[in-house]
Amino acid sequence: HFYKRMSVFDCITAAPPIEVFQLGRDFAADSNPDKVSLGVGAYRTEQGKPWILPVVKKAEKILAERIEKEEINHEYLPVLGLESFATAATAMLLGDDSPALGESRAFGVQCLSGTGALRNGAEFLKRICGSNIVYYSDPTWGNHGLIFKNAGFTELRKYRYWDPSAKSLAWEGMMEDLNNAPAKSIIILHACAHNPTGVDCTKEQWEKIADICHEKDLFPFFDCAYQGFASGCLDTDAWAVRYFVSRGFELFCSQSFSKNFGLYNERAGNLTIVMKDQANMVNFKSQLTLIIRAMYSNPPAHGARIVDTVLSNPELYQEWRECIKIMSSRIIDMRSGLRKRIEDLGTPGSWSHITTQIGMFSYTGLTEEMCLFLQKEKSLYMLKSGRISMCGVTPGNIDYVAKAI
Repeated sequence: HFYKRMSVFDCITAAPPIEVFQLGRDFAADSNPDKVSLGVGAYRTEQGKPWILPVVKKAEKILAERIEKEEINHEYLPVLGLESFATAATAMLLGDDSPALGESRAFGVQCLSGTGALRNGAEFLKRICGSNIVYYSDPTWGNHGLIFKNAGFTELRKYRYWDPSAKSLAWEGMMEDLNNAPAKSIIILHACAHNPTGVDCTKEQWEKIADICHEKDLFPFFDCAYQGFASGCLDTDAWAVRYFVSRGFELFCSQSFSKNFGLYNERAGNLTIVMKDQANMVNFKSQLTLIIRAMYSNPPAHGARIVDTVLSNPELYQEWRECIKIMSSRIIDMRSGLRKRIEDLGTPGSWSHITTQIGMFSYTGLTEEMCLFLQKEKSLYMLKSGRISMCGVTPGNIDYVAKAI
């Protein structure tokens, strides 16, 4: 009778698959030699291969030598992570001349990439600050809502962002929705290279967003997953965050080094915190320490050490900036190439949005029906929303992709 009892787990129903990862499995199972993966957001070379940055290989050799000499080891990092890494990452984001850094009221905390930084920030805002309302763009990265929901937020709201008819920013709708947000709401803002649309605000628009956040007492939570990767310039891609800091805002910013360092599986990330009063820093860190302690105790060292090694060495830092330019330039070239081919084929509609968008992703404007057709009939794998990863477009498949569209 004991063995015939029902299992504790019999009540479990299947969760829906995560679309982007299911897409990868479907792509792998497809036998079509012309198949193209335009789903996962990871950089690919012109040959469609992952790229280990040469500067990362150099940093790993340096770390291997330091391990051999036992200058570093595998002991636990502090709960808040590798301090030199967090300090370097925060300075990269805010700029060496940042007033917040100069006044010692900004600091960083190492996290499990951008996702972990968002979760740590969300947990802090919910548990310690009592926040419960968060706004994110419609559309946004698929994980934003889930992260804040699992951190305990019950008011998950959207602000308009994408105008499907104009294939551009829904500016008036965005302004209206932010103006209607209750005081103390958390506003998730993409620092650059908006995922999934590739549509970024202009400097003038950022100034108006800052005005509303100030007038309505809204808390900006920037998500910066692509610094340097979007335009090829670290400073250009950090402009919005630095502008908000110059206006005197307190804010959070999650940083990921997955894309700009190619460290996808190392989970190297940072949560930058900017506050008005340095006196609050000790209490803040003590509370965040307890939150992280209960989630994962402390972060892994390897990815953070790679980034720290590069950012702290002027020669390696310059080489890394050249690597960023190589990656961003290839994506920009593929954008112009794909648009030209689509237009040369006489494809109905306007396709200028492919080149006005920026970063890893393009929101093509293709309908869900079209995307499913492309997957089934042409072995072109993209999200049902019409988002494509421009990294998946290469000189070898760009003509096929254009003809299929």
